[in-house]
Amino acid sequence: MITRRTIFFCIGLFILALGISLMIIADIGAAAWDALNVGLSEKIGLTVGNWVIIVGIFLMFVNALLLRARPEFLSIGTIILIGFFIDFWLLIVLDEWNLEGWIVKSLVLLAGLVIAGLGISIYLQAKFPLSPIDNLMLAISKRFKLKVGISKTIGEATGLIFALLFGGPIGIGTLVVTFGLGPIIQIFFPYFERWMEKGAKG
Repeated sequence: MITRRTIFFCIGLFILALGISLMIIADIGAAAWDALNVGLSEKIGLTVGNWVIIVGIFLMFVNALLLRARPEFLSIGTIILIGFFIDFWLLIVLDEWNLEGWIVKSLVLLAGLVIAGLGISIYLQAKFPLSPIDNLMLAISKRFKLKVGISKTIGEATGLIFALLFGGPIGIGTLVVTFGLGPIIQIFFPYFERWMEKGAKG
């Protein structure tokens, strides 16, 4: 069972990183936290994947403060994998992609959105430590006794503010990702949940 969970975890993160990378290179607005990582990379240096890891570690401690608990250090492994995979896609596989035209960029963004939702739906089945960004929503919800949806909005708004401060790629795509990712995950999640359960029974 642990082998199956590990496979789901790694494949899911690999696919998620591809989706994030496609949304970034579409260049019409990335998800708030991804936009922040791009902005930090352009303003300060280091790769986008490096900033995914650095920001993730920072959020891990923020989550611990909100929950008044010890940091979930195991989540570092999750964020390191995501950062590594994003750099793989952006710097090696998609490095030569030069998108032109609103229609092409929109299609790439939508493809990235669907692929990211697919990746999240797969990696969540492993029930391994979540990324600090995903945990932020839960930490805000528990700390301030808010509904998860409201907590998610607060978390995204926080990332959006920092992304704007560092000149990250905020645009119409950001709105599409913010409101579109949840429903896409909801479509894919039950399918992979059943697949995981069948594997466990088998």
